Amino acid sequence: MMVMGIFCGSSAGSDTAFIDAARVTGKALAQAGIAIVYGGGRVGLMGAVADAALAQGGKVIGVMPRLLADQELSHPGLTTLHVVENMHERKAKMAQIADGFIAMPGGPGTLEEIFEQWTWAQLGIHDKPCAFLNVNGYFDPLKTMNETMVCQGFMKQPYADMLTFSDSIEDILRVFATYTPPHKWTPAFRQVG
Repeated sequence: MMVMGIFCGSSAGSDTAFIDAARVTGKALAQAGIAIVYGGGRVGLMGAVADAALAQGGKVIGVMPRLLADQELSHPGLTTLHVVENMHERKAKMAQIADGFIAMPGGPGTLEEIFEQWTWAQLGIHDKPCAFLNVNGYFDPLKTMNETMVCQGFMKQPYADMLTFSDSIEDILRVFATYTPPHKWTPAFRQVG
């Protein structure tokens, strides 16, 4: 069974479109037979994704640091909950379990998690696809920054192209189904400047 890593806010955000998108995502993944691994929370977009998937009979795996689990922030209905010692272990466990990663609207923690997976993919540590579910243009500034990094010579175009930006979970799943990672250590990538 394919497992999708989801990074998203523990808050619902200021627009109901965010929570609606979280519910649509959880439902769509469960209906597609794709399991979810996420941070294990019961609130915000995290809780909405899990609730929607579970309501469809989907498999939902949570990975939560002990500190947060001890504060009773974990979702009570998960298929599996892994309690780990810290955030580093959480990210490593999610990376081990997931076959791909989708970031939904969230704060700095969401960005830090998806950036790490994207960086690891660039380095060839894994070959898993990464995407941004761009609800209401939330990630438009990041998409622009992605293009700026290429234009200013800090990233090669194939690494920018690794990312999918879409407001549709179905589109993201279609891209992931045919994803081929760039080859980091080929002659084209050894060029300087």
